[in-house]
Formats: sequence, structure tokens, C-alpha cells
Amino acid sequence: MSENTQNQRRSGGRTAAKMAFMALAMFGFGFAMVPAYQVFCEVTGFNGFVSNEASAGPADQAYDPDRKVTVEFVATVNGSQPWSFRPKKSRMEVTPGELYTAYFVAENQEAESTVSQIIPSVAPGSAGRHFKKTECFCFTEQRFSGSETREMPVTFFIDPALAERTTTVTLSYTLFDIRDGDLPEYDEEAAELHAGAPQSAD
Repeated sequence: MSENTQNQRRSGGRTAAKMAFMALAMFGFGFAMVPAYQVFCEVTGFNGFVSNEASAGPADQAYDPDRKVTVEFVATVNGSQPWSFRPKKSRMEVTPGELYTAYFVAENQEAESTVSQIIPSVAPGSAGRHFKKTECFCFTEQRFSGSETREMPVTFFIDPALAERTTTVTLSYTLFDIRDGDLPEYDEEAAELHAGAPQSAD
């Protein structure tokens, strides 16, 4: 084998190794960006992410008692799982800065007991950081007996800092059955679709 051929092979091997290293580095960078992006969204409310921790009640701050915002409620079940899940009312007119309570009804349609986790999102995404929940069934897992139906409250307020141009906010919940111990994967694109789904009747 000529020295020229050997050099070419060594050069080709080094190039392949470099390309493999770059691909691995790009994969690792992309993987690391996922939790960083999620933290950013939780802090800023970007893309409709809503904190799953209780907020304090409305602060003693001035607000316009005549300002009204329509809150629409959407409930969906992930996949074809044996649940019924719906809001008692499809919408509510609220004044930013005041507390309100809405109710959702969930039914386990199987004879066996099970566990659910309910994930919230808010549309438009810019309203996420201004939608504050002081009490919510989404804060913890919900355990249901077989064939149990439960009415669950969410107490919330909208921060008066919400942009004046925003007159409608959609609170969307997706119910996941986690009886097998699998935590739900949050799909922000699906959440946006849920937020635009047809509303239940009042």
C-alpha cells in the first residue's frame, strides 16, 4: 500500500471522527436546552406555560373595577383513556384583580381505581404569567375510585398587569391517566390545540 493511500485513509478517519463528535455535541446541546427552555417558560409564562404552584391572593393594588376579561374553559383527556372531563361552565366574565372559582367535573369510567394528573395551559401565551391560581386540582395527583365522579374547583385571578388589548383568556386542562406511574409528557403544541378546541355548553 502506498504512503499516499495510507495518509488519505488516516485523513478520512480523522474527518469521520470529527463529524461524529460534532453530531454528539449538537445532540447533547439540544438535550440540555429542553429543561432550560421549560424553566424559561415557567418563569415568564411564555407559550402559555402556567406555574403548577399556588399563588398568593391578589395584592392590595389599584385595579379598574369596570374592566372585564372573558375566561374560556377547555377540558380534554389525553388519548382514548376511559375518562370524562369537562368544565361546568364554558366561560366566565371576570375583573382582573378579583378572585373567582370555576369548577371542572371528572369521571373515572372504569370499575378499577386509578390516578390522574391534570396539566394546565393558558392562551394566548402572553397571558400565562398573568393567570394566577390560588387553589387548583392540578397542583397534585388526583386519585379516583372505580366509577367515581368528582367536582373539582380552581380558584384564580388575573393580574391587572395583563395587557389591555387582551380581552379573552383560555384556560385549558389536559387529563392524563398515570395509574402505571408514568408522568405525562407536556406537549405545548397540543396544549395550544386544546386551547382552541370547541367549548362545552354552559
